[in-house]
Amino acid sequence: MKRLLEWQIAAVRAIKVETPRVKTFTLALPAWSPHRAGQHYDLRLTAPDGYQAQRSYSIASGPEKTGEIDLTIERLEDGEVSSYMHDVLVVGDQVELRGPIGGYFVWEAGQSNPLLLIAGGSGVVPLMAMIRHRSAVGSTVPTRLLYSSRTFEDIIYRQELEKLSNARSGLEVFHTLTRSQPLDWVGYARRIDLHMLEDVAKPLGDDFRAFICGPTPLVEAAANGLVSLGVPADRVRTERFGPTGGA
Repeated sequence: MKRLLEWQIAAVRAIKVETPRVKTFTLALPAWSPHRAGQHYDLRLTAPDGYQAQRSYSIASGPEKTGEIDLTIERLEDGEVSSYMHDVLVVGDQVELRGPIGGYFVWEAGQSNPLLLIAGGSGVVPLMAMIRHRSAVGSTVPTRLLYSSRTFEDIIYRQELEKLSNARSGLEVFHTLTRSQPLDWVGYARRIDLHMLEDVAKPLGDDFRAFICGPTPLVEAAANGLVSLGVPADRVRTERFGPTGGA
């Protein structure tokens, strides 16, 4: 276990633009270790003068991807690490990583309970790892993703989610856009509320497990809403970050 927490030098294999503010970085790890869907890595940058900045980022790739991981990172205007990753880093560069880390906010495909995933903005990243893991092992566990974004252009993994939901494997995706919507929009068009939660969760029955990730206000509203609908608190797992995303 100690080796997992040691820093290692990872090489940037690929950079993919997901949205105007979000990129996915594929990083090759010399001491790669299997992860569980929902875990994260610490990423550290060191300047020539020795100054260091460190942030934690959820793993976007499923556990079945070996030798490398994907980190999907939103560029924050005042973010030291995210700005560097977006504006400076190129394929072939190196960064320091430590992980995988975390054991609470994780899901494994062997679990048979229906799955409710709720995301705001880049909070979809660890949930995408769960969805990719589910797809890779051929799971048909009933799964519903409720995903809140500011605009249509801000939906991360939009095409992949559409493809996976069309595969008829029991995955359904529901979007809500909180700031603007296309003229032909047929999804939700407001912040996540109690009625929306009930609409999406009810078909899963009474024994589903919920994972919620996103900005703190969204996570608290969704978690409290589920509990008020009668979902036992021990079936709701949350992970939150600062005030960005689709809240």
